[in-house]
Amino acid sequence: MGEIILVRHGQTEWSAAHKHTSYTDLELTPEGERQAHALAADLAGRLFAAVLCSPRRRARQTARLAGLAVTAIDDDLAEWDYGRYEGRTTAEIRHERPGWDLWTDGCPDGERPDQVAARLDRVIDRVTGLLDSGDVALVAHGHSLRVAAARWIGLPAAGGGRLRLDTGTLSSLGYERERRVVLRWNAPVKPL
Repeated sequence: MGEIILVRHGQTEWSAAHKHTSYTDLELTPEGERQAHALAADLAGRLFAAVLCSPRRRARQTARLAGLAVTAIDDDLAEWDYGRYEGRTTAEIRHERPGWDLWTDGCPDGERPDQVAARLDRVIDRVTGLLDSGDVALVAHGHSLRVAAARWIGLPAAGGGRLRLDTGTLSSLGYERERRVVLRWNAPVKPL
């Protein structure tokens, strides 16, 4: 049985500044490019039944630099739509809205947690049947991949709030007997 390999894109200018980035289509920084290149060694030798990628440039760039052959661009892998909070940090948002929590409150003119969970549930449904043929890579974003992991192990979207995920890291989801589990989380790769 294969694994679902979660590949978080490399660093961007906004991820380095902790700004919420969903639809703003940023490129990787030089550090993000280095992170993406470094992923290749850990991904080499795996048999991928499919490689699904977010449509955002930072994810597509990461997949290419990591040596992954994308088999499908999947809009459901796009980052959480932050609506009016796009480009803002949590501290800035909480200055105006004390106590705000993405994982429970969602974003005005953006997505609620249940909407993000529904998208990632569709991705999981699409790829689960492919695991008999090998691993499946999902190249995407911090919050969307955290929701995917939470949903994989039966938690609501808010469960992703307990799973830190840094740029340029690998994680994997799979099985222990018949139970869905997190096999590896937020694993840094060896520097080049």
